[in-house]
Amino acid sequence: MEPLAAPPAGGRRRLSLGPLLAGPATLVVLLVIILPSLQLIRYSFNRFDPTNLMQAAWTWENYREFFANIYYFTVLMTTVKVAFICTALSFVLGFPVAYVLAKTQSRFKSVLIILLVFPLLVGNVVRAAGWMAILGTAGFVNVLLQDIGLIHAPIRLLYTPLAVILGTTGVVLPFMILTLQSVLEGIDISVEEAAQNLGANFMQTLLRVLFPMAAPGIAAGTMLVFILCMNAYATPVLLGGTGLTMMAPAVYDQISQASNWPLGAALALILMAVTLLVAGLSNRLIHHRYARTMMS
Repeated sequence: MEPLAAPPAGGRRRLSLGPLLAGPATLVVLLVIILPSLQLIRYSFNRFDPTNLMQAAWTWENYREFFANIYYFTVLMTTVKVAFICTALSFVLGFPVAYVLAKTQSRFKSVLIILLVFPLLVGNVVRAAGWMAILGTAGFVNVLLQDIGLIHAPIRLLYTPLAVILGTTGVVLPFMILTLQSVLEGIDISVEEAAQNLGANFMQTLLRVLFPMAAPGIAAGTMLVFILCMNAYATPVLLGGTGLTMMAPAVYDQISQASNWPLGAALALILMAVTLLVAGLSNRLIHHRYARTMMS
């Protein structure tokens, strides 16, 4: 057996430069994400004193407070439910738009994508203010419903779970569309044509061809959107008011209003853990279904 040839000098030089080039990005991730997370973990084991505020300790009482207080558990379940609903809505509304953008050959396609990205340039607070103008007592929806005679007095739409769901879905919808569009563009249109030639109608082609082939993109889009929904702050505060409390505002209240950094850190870590757990399980389920479909 002949010995394997050594890689050329240029190849060795590129291999040695790899870690060096990745070093700055790794350092940024370390400073921006990992170190604050470690600090948060340490804070969560400290003790809170109303007089002296945070005191260094190693105690589980902040986590016991979460599991013993039904209020925080209810807030967490509400957050998960709202995140699931917003993720499902963004997928149902975003998939048709992503499909049209992926398959269109119009010369205005780039303009349509720019219009889709444009809302991302506007802050969440500004968009929430727009929803307040639409859903308020004297807002567009109430005025329209009264003008056409469906209602005789304004109905309460603002500061309700419905307002939070609509506002949050509007915020995350572009992320879902852009993720799905990039995946659908990679699916050859001849696959759809072959399915239709074999007798499949549009719904059968969608459910048995497009969805399975786009499963990796669906998993990525739903995970991204679910994480954004779980950690939403401005939209639930401005549109939900006291009618709906989610975890991110609850964490902010403990840290900023009550100055209870240990409990706030524990709540933040629980929110992070539940978000990653649910998103990971959903991603695994979608990929498992995708693998079974491709093997059958």
